[in-house]
Amino acid sequence: MPKPSGFLYEQHADASVTITHHGRPAGTLRGGRAEKFLAEVTSGDAQLVMARWTGAYKHGNERAARNHPRNRPVGGR
Repeated sequence: MPKPSGFLYEQHADASVTITHHGRPAGTLRGGRAEKFLAEVTSGDAQLVMARWTGAYKHGNERAARNHPRNRPVGGR
């Protein structure tokens, strides 16, 4: 599984944090959540932290699940 990439965060004057992924907004954190995020992102792998906080964290099983027979279109399309 490739490492997460393309995430950036911007801290604003009102103590909120905006996270973007490849230039598109992925999440906004305010108050205590923003403080907790900033503490975590500065102490670990920033890309992985931002991927987890935005819900864009891949578990590695998405490709296998897509090919499972129950997820294939009905009628062989």
